[in-house]
Amino acid sequence: MARQPSIDRVRRHWDRQSAGYDQKMDRAERLFGDTRDWVCRQATGQALEVAVGTGLNIGRYPEQVTLTGMDLSPAMLDGARERAAGLGREVDLRVGDAQRLEFADASFDTVVCTFGLCAVPDDHGAVDEMVRVLRPGGLLLLADHVVSTSPVIRMLQAAAELYSVRFENEYFRRRPIRHVQAAGLDIERHDRFTKGIVERLAARKPAV
Repeated sequence: MARQPSIDRVRRHWDRQSAGYDQKMDRAERLFGDTRDWVCRQATGQALEVAVGTGLNIGRYPEQVTLTGMDLSPAMLDGARERAAGLGREVDLRVGDAQRLEFADASFDTVVCTFGLCAVPDDHGAVDEMVRVLRPGGLLLLADHVVSTSPVIRMLQAAAELYSVRFENEYFRRRPIRHVQAAGLDIERHDRFTKGIVERLAARKPAV
């Protein structure tokens, strides 16, 4: 197994990427369809967004949601603060590691991560942390680009990872849904489209 990059290295990478991040994501949004709205409109109560980035989802949450956003990159969070201020939205934004969330067990009604687990070194550990901070009966909402259902595209993804994993901290062949199922959550809604590349899900943590 390849050695995982240090958190400091990953943080520096995303700090460098922050200035052009929104423009980069604009080019990808056509592949994602309505996924950001699909995810955010299901959030309720006290919600945590992991890997909030520059806050592309902030304006999509229902007004009644109390939102906390966490990201590894301070520079990314600067963009999120600017966006939140422009929207007049109050958001608690914090620097943190998705693999070791600073929050107590069962702190949130909803936990969200969109197009972020592809860049977390230990995506399995990050999902387990999201489940840990989710209250019993709470909803986990995930969306990401994943390994394609097309053999040809899978080959291209494998080739792309030879560069992207080492230099961009980005994986193309993961499937977070497997970690969600392993954690014992109930998948309530699930979509996979664009040759299987985009996958989104809503999963409920069993009530005690």
